[in-house]
Amino acid sequence: MGESPVLYEVDGAIATVTLNRPEAANAQNTAMLDQLEADFDRADADDNVRVVILAAEGKHFSAGHDLRGLLDPAAADPWREMRDTPEGKLRHEQVMYFDKCVKIYDFRKPTIAAVQGSCIAAGLMLACMCDLIVAADDAKFSNPVLRMTGAGVELLVEPWELGMRKAKEFLLTGDTIDAAEAWRLGLVNKVVPRASLLEAARELADKVALVPPVTAQAVKDTINHTFDAMGKREAWKYHFMVHQFVSNTDTALSALEARKQKGSMKEVFAERDKGAPPPS
Repeated sequence: MGESPVLYEVDGAIATVTLNRPEAANAQNTAMLDQLEADFDRADADDNVRVVILAAEGKHFSAGHDLRGLLDPAAADPWREMRDTPEGKLRHEQVMYFDKCVKIYDFRKPTIAAVQGSCIAAGLMLACMCDLIVAADDAKFSNPVLRMTGAGVELLVEPWELGMRKAKEFLLTGDTIDAAEAWRLGLVNKVVPRASLLEAARELADKVALVPPVTAQAVKDTINHTFDAMGKREAWKYHFMVHQFVSNTDTALSALEARKQKGSMKEVFAERDKGAPPPS
């Protein structure tokens, strides 16, 4: 057994859940996503925990989904064979990506993401499931998946986080947003020096923890319900099905096969992970 892909720690009223695959830029594989869900369940069951911080070890918050276990025939990922059919791919992405992210979004206790380095595609999707985001001054946000003929990721968070026009620019150009611009756009709550990231996240969590749990849960639910009334959840569901369609078009499948024929999948990950080391 290797080291856990997610670390869990409780200090007072604050639980810290830490992505722990720094050698792979915290790319999200099946083991990480399963453990992440288990640790949030653990925090939910602990009445002493009032706030959860989602952090990450190493230089980068997350390079997105780790596709190697799903595309490499030699890998042992239990979902790989299921993805050979469109309906199997839909089931995998519904269970592992869509549902697990929405569960964090609906988590009854306040959550804070502490983001450093590259936060790419599904990494951004995951961070945006949290109620608040504290960014290090070296944080960079991007979603270059459209260039790979994909429709972004499973939950299209950008229109809700950046506004309609900026979301279109961000996705269609594949440009990167730095920490200062992310704060200006309202994507993050505050920007702090890299060395102070966890300290700043903890300071914010301690303030939030002063709110009685029943009150925090009620107000969080009300704000999320406001977004639901504006169509956020239905828009997410719609995009998920669009994402399934686009990823199964001849354009997308042919592009993926062409990359495979070049001898390795390194270009796939390097293209997706621009600015972060490719997952190993």
